[in-house]
Amino acid sequence: MTLVQLKHLIELAQTGSFSLSALKLHLTQPALSRSIKSLEDELGQALFDRIGRKNELTAFGLEIVKRARVLVDEAQELRQTSQQLQLGEIGQLRIGLGSGPGAMLTTPLMMLMATQHPKAHIDISRGSTTLLVQALRERLLDALVIDIRSLQPSADLKIEDIHEMTGTFMCRAGHPLTQKRKLTFAMLRDYPVASTPLSDEVARILVERYGPQAHPDKLVNLRSEEISSLIDVARKSDAVVLAIRAAAPDLVELNLTPALNAKARFGLVTLASRSEPLLLSKVRTLMNTILKDAER
Repeated sequence: MTLVQLKHLIELAQTGSFSLSALKLHLTQPALSRSIKSLEDELGQALFDRIGRKNELTAFGLEIVKRARVLVDEAQELRQTSQQLQLGEIGQLRIGLGSGPGAMLTTPLMMLMATQHPKAHIDISRGSTTLLVQALRERLLDALVIDIRSLQPSADLKIEDIHEMTGTFMCRAGHPLTQKRKLTFAMLRDYPVASTPLSDEVARILVERYGPQAHPDKLVNLRSEEISSLIDVARKSDAVVLAIRAAAPDLVELNLTPALNAKARFGLVTLASRSEPLLLSKVRTLMNTILKDAER
């Protein structure tokens, strides 16, 4: 049976007339008769008692019409849901954000969903790259925005929308280091350094620029995945934070000699074999807007 047949049944039940129902359904009367007869044959019992010109539902037909109305209504709701999903009006997105992207995108992403897609559901997870990638592979997350320098290349992962962001040492305005005409790494080491867990590539750059004492295991005194907390500590103390410049525009960038010249590479990561949620296009657009503007 088809939804079309069920619609024919519902219409005939309402009018009791093949001729009137055929007219309303834009069918010929023989075509409607064949549709109802085919349905009766499949169900194994008569749906109507034909009394003169009037067609009345049998007891069996009454029960079938009740179920048919439910199915037709649910099919209509399914079509509406499909349209809403395609427009991003509803749906669910589970996204993991690394520390740097989290600082840049968490609030704008929640604001976007709250104001433009209030019926959608979004779950944001924060954590290390290793844990986020594991959750993605276990299908607990739909996508990640992370620093891909700490990501091991793999055929099952799709990486796109890569944005390079400048990383630097920063401190509060009025910090003693801001008074130095020439700032060396040794001077910086007089103060606590805060950072998120750093990739092997950043560790290599630090050691190349400033020597073994610059390795993150020796350099970083305050380590957390929550970069916003580290930045807040730098705002209220003499701690120096190593982070994405755009994550803390109110802090003062420290121009060390030699310069750090490090870049983060934020990318959108999904499973290559999996269809992406429709709401993910909103994240892609937001990334391009927020991250590009931040580097200007």
